[in-house]
Amino acid sequence: MNCTVSAPLKEKLEALEPLYGQFSVHTLCDALEVSRGTFYNHILRNKRDNTWYAKRRAEIGEKVREIYEENNQIFGADKICAILIQRGERVSKRFVMSIMQNMGLISMSPTAKKDHNRLAVSIPKKNILNQNFTAERPNQIWVSDITCYKLKGKHYYIAVILDLFSRRVIAHRISTIASTKLITATFRQAYAERTPCPGLIFHNDRGTQYASRSFQQLLLSCQVEQSFSHTGRPHDNAVAESFFANLKREELYRRNYRSVTEFRQAVDDYITFYNTKRPHRTLNYKCPDEVERIAATQAVQK
Repeated sequence: MNCTVSAPLKEKLEALEPLYGQFSVHTLCDALEVSRGTFYNHILRNKRDNTWYAKRRAEIGEKVREIYEENNQIFGADKICAILIQRGERVSKRFVMSIMQNMGLISMSPTAKKDHNRLAVSIPKKNILNQNFTAERPNQIWVSDITCYKLKGKHYYIAVILDLFSRRVIAHRISTIASTKLITATFRQAYAERTPCPGLIFHNDRGTQYASRSFQQLLLSCQVEQSFSHTGRPHDNAVAESFFANLKREELYRRNYRSVTEFRQAVDDYITFYNTKRPHRTLNYKCPDEVERIAATQAVQK
C-alpha cells in the first residue's frame, strides 16, 4: 500500500500499523509525520484521552517494574496485579499484562522445567554470524557487548545492544558491576522498545554474563536465538567492538568528568549523537536513524 506524508491521518496510521515491532515507533512516526502519541493511541485502541492514558501507563509501569524486581523477576501479571490492588491501585490483570509485554518483563514460564532441562544439556555456543555483519531488516540481528571505564578510581561497566541493520544503539545501561543483571536489564530495555518478532538473533562474546543460565532462559522465553563469538576472537563481534572504540576515542578519552552524573550524561549524549548525527562509512555515510527512517518509508510504500 502506497502512503505519503500528505495522506489522511487514518490512512497513515493503517499503513504504519503492520510495521509496529519491525521499526522503532520514533522512526515510524517520523517517516509519515505522525505524532507518537496518536500512533500509540491507535495501536492500543484507547478511547480515553491519550495524554492521560500514557501518563497512567507510565506511572503504573514503574510500579510494575519495581514489584517485578523486588520479587526476583518471578511474578507474573496476576500476582503483580494483586499486589498493586493491595497497595491501592485500581488495575486489571489485562492492563498489567499489557504493560509487562510492552516492557519486556517475562515471568517464570509454565514450561520452566522443560526449558531448564533444555538448558541443562550443554548447548553448543555456535557462531551464527561468522563475521557476516549484515542484516536485511531491523530487529533481525542484534549484537551486544560490555566495556569498562575507570572514573576516580572506580570501574563502571557500559552494556550496549545495537541493531545490525542500522548500527543503531537501541539500548544501553551503566553499572558498577559487570553482572548478568546488567545485560538482562539492557536486553529488556531493547525488547520493550523494539518488540521484535520471534526469530531474532542475538550475538555476543563468551562472557559469563551472556552464557549464564538466567540470560539464556530469558532469550529462550522471548524466542530469541543466541549466537556466540569464537573463543579469543574479538573480531567476531566487530560491530560492538567498533562502537566502543568510537565511544572511547571520540568522547570518554577526550574529557575529564567531574562526577559520575556528568559521565553518565556524556554517554547518553554521545549515543544520541551516534544514532542521530554521526555518519557511518558502512551505511554510505548516513546515520543509523536516517537508515531506519528510509527503510520504514520504503516498507510503507510497498
